[in-house]
Amino acid sequence: MIIPVRCFTCGKLIGDKWEEFARRVKTGEEPGGVLDSLGIKRYCCRRMLLSHVEVIDDLLRFYEEAEKRKQAGNRYYY
Repeated sequence: MIIPVRCFTCGKLIGDKWEEFARRVKTGEEPGGVLDSLGIKRYCCRRMLLSHVEVIDDLLRFYEEAEKRKQAGNRYYY
């Protein structure tokens, strides 16, 4: 999924912090410390970033497979 622009609970802007958060966590930093340094103090906003799962790449794979079947003339594509 795409990271929400705002926290679902309080409405604080969090979408602009996702890329830096993901990059820093991927390099090995502690997620809690990264959130603290980005100014994300509320637990509802922290939850939005900590629990986010990137599934768009997986969804695109299924779409591309369906398009291949469609172009191949398979009438039983879903």
